[in-house]
Amino acid sequence: MKGVIGYNGFAVSKKEGDGKSPMGIYSFGTAFGTVTKPSGMAWTYRKSTTNDYWIDAPSSKYYNKWYTSARKPAVSHEKMYQPLYKYGAVINYNTSSIVKGKGSAIFLHIWRGSNSATAGCVATEEKNVVRILKWLNPKSDPRIVMGTVDYVKKMK
Repeated sequence: MKGVIGYNGFAVSKKEGDGKSPMGIYSFGTAFGTVTKPSGMAWTYRKSTTNDYWIDAPSSKYYNKWYTSARKPAVSHEKMYQPLYKYGAVINYNTSSIVKGKGSAIFLHIWRGSNSATAGCVATEEKNVVRILKWLNPKSDPRIVMGTVDYVKKMK
């Protein structure tokens, strides 16, 4: 399926705000969306609300984490209740032993279009995102492989 990545391509060493998608092999975290969980989906799913944010400010103790509050965060953040996140999944990049400034909010989500890059996420058509969410099986430990063709060819 066709997809898009960060507007500055891929990065071996990602940094917050660089507009690049991180190269590597990553597991998936929680799937999410602004609508009800798709039927036939086995993966953990969280329905987002207007009070849900993903904090991308390295100075915050909530850096690279889902944050729920009735008040808009005072630091840089992603709104989790938005059209591109009707369906999505967290890509587990820098989510365990979080390194401040290494990059945050890396998701699989719906694209704006085939010629519209992301800020560092991976995006594809809505039907494909739903297809991937339904494909995710907790018993299979699925991964996403991200990188240039040369980078991926060198992986073992």
